[in-house]
Amino acid sequence: MINVVKLLSRNPVLQIALPAIISNITVPLLGLVDVAIVGHMGSAVYIGAIAVGGLLFNIIYWIFGFLRMGTSGMTSQAFGSRNLDETAQLLVRSVATGLLIGAALIVLQYPLLKLAFAVLHPEPEVVQMASLYFRILIWGAPAVLGLYAFAGWYIGMQNTRIPMLIAIVQNVVNIAVSLCLVYGLGMQVEGVAIGTLVAQYAGLLLSVLFWNRYFKPLRQRIKLTGLWDRKVMLRFFAVNRDIFLRTLCLVAVTLFFTSASASQGAVILAVNTLLMQLFTLFSYFMDGFAYAGEALVGKYVGARNSFGIRHTVNQLFRWGVGISLVFALLYAAGEDVFFNTLTNDAAVIHEAGLYSFWAMAIPLAGFAAFLWDGIYIGATATRYMLSSMMLAMLSFFAVYFILRNSLGNHALWFAFIVYLSIRGFIQSVLAGKAIISIK
Repeated sequence: MINVVKLLSRNPVLQIALPAIISNITVPLLGLVDVAIVGHMGSAVYIGAIAVGGLLFNIIYWIFGFLRMGTSGMTSQAFGSRNLDETAQLLVRSVATGLLIGAALIVLQYPLLKLAFAVLHPEPEVVQMASLYFRILIWGAPAVLGLYAFAGWYIGMQNTRIPMLIAIVQNVVNIAVSLCLVYGLGMQVEGVAIGTLVAQYAGLLLSVLFWNRYFKPLRQRIKLTGLWDRKVMLRFFAVNRDIFLRTLCLVAVTLFFTSASASQGAVILAVNTLLMQLFTLFSYFMDGFAYAGEALVGKYVGARNSFGIRHTVNQLFRWGVGISLVFALLYAAGEDVFFNTLTNDAAVIHEAGLYSFWAMAIPLAGFAAFLWDGIYIGATATRYMLSSMMLAMLSFFAVYFILRNSLGNHALWFAFIVYLSIRGFIQSVLAGKAIISIK
């Protein structure tokens, strides 16, 4: 135990990465709690409503994830250059942007819902329940996007412990309120939605309280003069625009992957969903190290410390190689246990075995892309990140459409592995130029 504490105290990468990993793992619990509660209400309609509503919010909030990433990179650079005035201004600027976008989503909720149902075509009973779920939870949009801004700011300030604590509290609040409303007051989907809504605002309130507790002196550095300066805002939106477009490319690949899986039948859809859970689990760990890259590289860029940048990149890739090898070996050794834990459908388990080697390839093909994303965000070299993502996305579609007739579902997985590999490869090639350009 003492050795672990010493390792953490001496390794800034782990100090940031480990709390971030814990935060990442707790995030999907908000959705799982909702599913678990409605799953005991006696009708599949409730589960369908939560699934459809949850998918809508996942896509919406995923698209606006630039609020967290852009804020993290710019804040870490301001922190590294010891520009405390700018760190304070960035928080206000980012939170205000998040609140405004959240308010716009509330105003646009009805056309958004109609568009979603036009694309998804759920059953009429699911539409009714999903609409209720959506109309309640959409009021949490300002809280969620405000939380994104706070989370990015805390990471930029080299602190992932606060976001971790906030994520844990959110889950506790969600469970407690949802159970009270559903089992105590007899509510149904609306009780689950209100529980999640309360948890979202509890997280935002806690973010403010933590800031007031640990960063109160920065309040004096917040000035309305220059807060919306044209030059500053152009950079703010340039960074966030690149991340926004990059996220759209990522969403396009993810949605197409699901659509192409569904077009091959229920068994293949189930198999690909199970295998994609392995990718998601791996991503929780690698995102933690990407956050460390955002914070530390941004700090060293702001301080003009080229040695610190190189040392951090080397550290990140040592951990990345090690963790990817561990995950690949675990997936190779434990595939039967994993599949049997998640399903008892013999056809799905048998079919999954034919594609399981792709899951083993994911960590080795994907770790570099995750790490470089964090490094590029910290360096605010977002144009390079966008370029690599666009080329990777085009490669994904090209490979799939060329091979789908001859390889079937294997073509989809091969295209996905190519997509991950090209992201990492192109970013590796561009890294020298990207880092030099921000010195």
